[in-house]
Amino acid sequence: MSNIDKPITTRKGEELHEKTLLNFLRENLTGNWDSINIKQFPGGFSNLTYLISTAEKEFVLRKPPIGAAIKSAHDMSREFNVLSLLNPIYTKIPKPILFCNNQEIIGSPFYLMERVKGIILRTKIPKGIDITSNHLKKLSLQSIENLVELHNLELDKSNLISLGKPKGYVKRQVVGWTKRYFKAEIDPIKSMNFVSRMDGKQPKRI
Repeated sequence: MSNIDKPITTRKGEELHEKTLLNFLRENLTGNWDSINIKQFPGGFSNLTYLISTAEKEFVLRKPPIGAAIKSAHDMSREFNVLSLLNPIYTKIPKPILFCNNQEIIGSPFYLMERVKGIILRTKIPKGIDITSNHLKKLSLQSIENLVELHNLELDKSNLISLGKPKGYVKRQVVGWTKRYFKAEIDPIKSMNFVSRMDGKQPKRI
């Protein structure tokens, strides 16, 4: 399909160390690893995503952006663990293949997963696709249905419970994002100050 995201030549400064990566993949995966072809997906605004092609298969490699200092926002091990735990019980995700925490391979932690081809809906509707209100309704319903399915997954036996700390989650989110908001605040926004009131009386810069 012409509207599937197409990888391009890797952007300058975001190249991977092809030789060390190839040697690592040869040592840790089966299959034909005589050579690899590396391209980069241009879309997205966070982690860097590459297409790794061999004579037999295609894989997707994800790594943090260059110079990323916010570790929790670019935690490759967390992404890989989420996919690994979901994989046996939720089929609508790419299969995780391999995680590497050795920064000597390509300069940062990364992981490999299978490539799943499809159309990514971004801020603009892809050219050549006529999306009607009926399509949008179906997409919206499917999004809700999948969220419901995810929230109904069994946690204990699947070990999904190990991914986080459920107790106090909402409070941690509210407190954390309130802190980040006030650290980034330039001009006071009355409505934001109102919703950030923790005691019902006045905004707390926590």
